[in-house]
Amino acid sequence: MATFNRDSSDEVTRGARAIVVRAETQGAERRDSDARLEEAKGLALAIGIDVCAAQAFRVRDRKPATLFGSGQVDGITALAQAKQAELIIVDNALSPVQQSNLEKATSVKVIDRTGLILEIFGERAATNEGRLQVELAHLDYQAGRLVRSWTHLERQRGGFGFLGGPGETQIEADRRMIRDRMAKIRRELDQVTRTRGLHRARRQRAPWPVIALVGYTNAGKSTLFNRLTGADVMAQDLLFATLDPTMRQIALPGLDKAILSDTVGFVSDLPTQLIAAFRATLEEVLSADLIIHVRDIAHPDTEAQREDVMDVLRELGVTGESAEEASDGPPLIIEAWNKLDLLDQETAAATREIAERRNDVVILSALTGEGIDTLQRTIGNLMTAGAAVHVLRVPSADGAALAWLHEHGEVLSIRPEADEMIIEVRLSDSALARFLKRNRT
Repeated sequence: MATFNRDSSDEVTRGARAIVVRAETQGAERRDSDARLEEAKGLALAIGIDVCAAQAFRVRDRKPATLFGSGQVDGITALAQAKQAELIIVDNALSPVQQSNLEKATSVKVIDRTGLILEIFGERAATNEGRLQVELAHLDYQAGRLVRSWTHLERQRGGFGFLGGPGETQIEADRRMIRDRMAKIRRELDQVTRTRGLHRARRQRAPWPVIALVGYTNAGKSTLFNRLTGADVMAQDLLFATLDPTMRQIALPGLDKAILSDTVGFVSDLPTQLIAAFRATLEEVLSADLIIHVRDIAHPDTEAQREDVMDVLRELGVTGESAEEASDGPPLIIEAWNKLDLLDQETAAATREIAERRNDVVILSALTGEGIDTLQRTIGNLMTAGAAVHVLRVPSADGAALAWLHEHGEVLSIRPEADEMIIEVRLSDSALARFLKRNRT
């Protein structure tokens, strides 16, 4: 696959010394300042950057030219020089002008939060679809930052001889090539989306309930996925340890078969370019029968992380109804309060007490296995809730339909009649709908 190559001076170097700085506005922050800086350091560590200092700056008004005030820019410059930093990571979104001005003022390469997350995704994407999605997001981000990037492209000159006009400038040529490449990637992703849609339709016809794991990055989704499925998906104490979605078959109480999907982790201020690029992948969440929101209950900013995840789900079109609030149908959402093993005894007891008062929360430790049985029973109960007895007529030759009913419900009686079987079966409303859809197609 042909891809554009950025100029080497525009790349983030693994092992580079860096400082992390952040502009904070009084009263506008959702989470603790220290926790936010720690997360930014974790993002940098995820691609091997050596963070030697981190500092937050209170700004009264965010400056259009540099984001920070002039005195704060001087302070950032002094800190970078004292730490011999090769890179300044700004844990905010920067405009192209702000990024350029900060680099001029500090004489150090600057990257913002969006660029850092894109770097991580670019390094971690393993599948062809993932690489295409990341490249599309990066191109969208780079399109407004054609200051020193893309210098590998040849300059063009119009006209004849020495008196010809300047023709197409470098930036114009670069932007045109970026647009062309983005259009090509979108066509390729459209094909991937159609293929994924066919696979999804096939699963729905099969059909088995689909359960999707979502959550803030590093909340323990992949560890829980491995615990429930016996799989060996990469699970590390690292932000964005896994990117590409994984699906496995599992058995649950009352359900012989279900599909569990592990999706990419969310993060606060997730770049809009990435949400758009990964929309096809995240559509697995939209088509799920049940969403399990995995939360790191031991994290000091667990409530803020919850709101960040719900913001992304709402942007994707998920209503955000919980299992105790929803009335009409999927996707329901329950919360798995993970990392119970990291809580002290007193906090764990208080957290259990809160969880017991809610029917949409299960408290557990994916690492030790505590609470996994309760989670499995909860999922099974939700997936089989509302089961009623139905009388169905099935052709005598359709053994697959009879097997499906045995697998997804409780067959109470079978009575032969001419070329049909009169089957009395206990099914949930969702299972009945899937059976009827299966038999119509």
